[in-house]
Amino acid sequence: MSNSNFSGTQALLKVMQRLRDPNGGCPWDLKQSMTSLIPYTIEEAYEVAAAITEGNPDEIKDELGDLLFQVVFYGQLAAEQQQFTFDQIAQHTADKLIRRHPHVFGSSTTQTDEEIKAQWEQIKAEERAEKEGSDSVFHGIPDNLPSILMAQKLQKRAANVGFDWPTIAPVIAKIHEEIAEVEEELAKSERDQQALEAEIGDVLFAVVNLARHAQVNPEHALRRTNVKFKQRFQAIEKRLAENDQQPAQLSLDELEAHWQAVKVED
Repeated sequence: MSNSNFSGTQALLKVMQRLRDPNGGCPWDLKQSMTSLIPYTIEEAYEVAAAITEGNPDEIKDELGDLLFQVVFYGQLAAEQQQFTFDQIAQHTADKLIRRHPHVFGSSTTQTDEEIKAQWEQIKAEERAEKEGSDSVFHGIPDNLPSILMAQKLQKRAANVGFDWPTIAPVIAKIHEEIAEVEEELAKSERDQQALEAEIGDVLFAVVNLARHAQVNPEHALRRTNVKFKQRFQAIEKRLAENDQQPAQLSLDELEAHWQAVKVED
């Protein structure tokens, strides 16, 4: 089929319709459901993040296209069930953004970042209150979120109702407190693995809280550190390979010496 007469969005929607056509469509696409697409959507979102981290515009465009296709796929499945369409998804999102930005589209005089953030959260809270369900401040947070994102959202919701430290000093003190409790568990003659897991979980939760207070995205920060660790260790592997050596052949002290040398070269 020729897409020369369509815009990019129209062309993609037409391709999706053809893939789902019971008469001659793609067998794999015809088998899919919203549930079956979930892991692919998550994978594509991570690939977008990886492409953005690497900074290659062509890769970013490609991965964003793959993620957009996931949204188009969900829209097609919903349209077939007469639930909603891709256009309705887009319109609903536009309406929501207009509603949440009265300082841009309405008469609100809110200007500072703090005021805009508070207004945004108030509008979201009002939207949640209009929906049926629990009155809990945590209502609407999915249980299957990645743990770091879940911690962020829980802390943010609690902070919105005043359950938060006003300064960063007690946040850091809490991390030291939680680490001390981990050390206490490790020092016991008989280790309680479940208790140790709980204490380490508390440390991680406290560190996410520190990132939130410091306005650092913990997922981004950890991703950058993962990339840095990988690159440095691969640099060690390259140095060793030049002498026909493998990391497993060296002592920890020798590996640490190479690590420090690689850090200097960064």
